[in-house]
Amino acid sequence: MGRRMSGTGIVHIGCYTAESGGRGTGIVAARRDAVGGGLTVLGVVASTPSPSFLARHPRLPVLYAVNELADGTVSAWTIHTDGALTALGVRSTGGESPCHVAVDPAGEFLFVANYGSGSVAVHPLDATGAPQERTDLVTHEGHGVVPDRQERAHAHMVSPDPAGAGLLAVDLGTDSIYRYERDPEGRLRQTARVRTQPATGPRHLARHPDGRRFFVAGELDASVTAYGWDGADGLTERGRVEASRRPGHVQPSEIAVGPDGRFLYLSNRGVGTVTAYALDGELPRYVTEVSGVGDWPRHLALLGGHLYVAEERADVVAVFPLDPGTGEPSAAATIQVEVASPTCVLGERPLILP
Repeated sequence: MGRRMSGTGIVHIGCYTAESGGRGTGIVAARRDAVGGGLTVLGVVASTPSPSFLARHPRLPVLYAVNELADGTVSAWTIHTDGALTALGVRSTGGESPCHVAVDPAGEFLFVANYGSGSVAVHPLDATGAPQERTDLVTHEGHGVVPDRQERAHAHMVSPDPAGAGLLAVDLGTDSIYRYERDPEGRLRQTARVRTQPATGPRHLARHPDGRRFFVAGELDASVTAYGWDGADGLTERGRVEASRRPGHVQPSEIAVGPDGRFLYLSNRGVGTVTAYALDGELPRYVTEVSGVGDWPRHLALLGGHLYVAEERADVVAVFPLDPGTGEPSAAATIQVEVASPTCVLGERPLILP
């Protein structure tokens, strides 16, 4: 008998709590309407400090969150079919203000980017998916040219390769993308360092499904940089495009490629927009830019033909229907869901059952 997929339509939403100046109280669960895209909020399912970024285990019903605190931690929960969470454990990340978490494709290791201290932590996962004590903590060195934002390293994202033991770490403070290989014991070995243009402030990276194209959001210079995989162990810059065509302060945050690889989406804080690009050429081609609900869209997620945008300062998750032909979000049909200080929207990953 073949394997089957199991899913419940549950979305989890991370937030900032009072510890980070936010109004949330923990992780919120919501049920997603697969047809209309709307969310029915089920309530707070884990009271935990500033769970600002979330990730799921690739095989197990386990949810992870960074706790973005001065003494950073990463927390784990077992996910139940109704969206409820049962605590699995909490571990120190060994750094300050962790802001991103990811799990390797085999589900054996968890990686954390410590923004404040510019380091990357590695935690092995046991058979239940619970994180164990760190096996490595790599600290980046250096600084950039923007004094108030690049005075030191600021690791902002960790992106494991979809297969194998490779890892990309994006560092806003040093204008760099680091390439690592992880050994079986959970130790990292740096194999490459790609330097962006000065003052880019690389924040997040999106991988194209073809495995050959990468797109990086420049938080400090309001850019999107396209890279190609060089066939060895690094990235080659292909070119850059602007993040927004709106006047005013532009501070890009999340970047994501659609599942079919045809479109790219970028959220822009300050001007409060989402920019859509077509990926039908060497560089992303500007398609449209739509206004959201507030001026601070921190994160976006693509789920079932809809775009979910965490409007941090507006206390709203905005839901945009996407045109399947043009990739354009429809601002006219936006759904607004009230969530306090949302910072991350995590869709369900269906589990493969025997």
